[in-house]
Amino acid sequence: MSAPFEERSGVVPCGTPWGQWYQTLEEVFIEVQVPPGTRAQDIQCGLQSRHVALAVGGREILKGKLFDSTIADEGTWTLEDRKMVRIVLTKTKRDAANCWTSLLESDYAADPWVQDQMQRKLTLERFQKENPGFDFSGAEISGNYTKGGPDFSNLEK
Repeated sequence: MSAPFEERSGVVPCGTPWGQWYQTLEEVFIEVQVPPGTRAQDIQCGLQSRHVALAVGGREILKGKLFDSTIADEGTWTLEDRKMVRIVLTKTKRDAANCWTSLLESDYAADPWVQDQMQRKLTLERFQKENPGFDFSGAEISGNYTKGGPDFSNLEK
């Protein structure tokens, strides 16, 4: 079980006109399709705690206030194969109860089914983190998994 949980279990993407976004317990990933042959100097990317802005060749692709706060100086962007920009944001609140329902406050919301699948995935990721000897990557979950699932912290060990 050396691979990260999301590599073993897959991700739940939310499609957008420019690409997709998805999340883990700790990070939000934004994948933006850009014209083939795009060079790094064609990209303007601004990452702040609650804002993101991306322009390619002077054309604005994405701009707005993020759904929740991130750690600004840990945000990164990379140009992959000169056809996709990947932005990685580190969540300030890193737990299963912090499931983003949209990328921006007013745009790119996941539909209800995708939101449900994202919350399930984050809850399983939380279980994996709390129980490193078990593999939850192929598990199914039902019942109370909203807001990160049941709280077992008060149980005796």
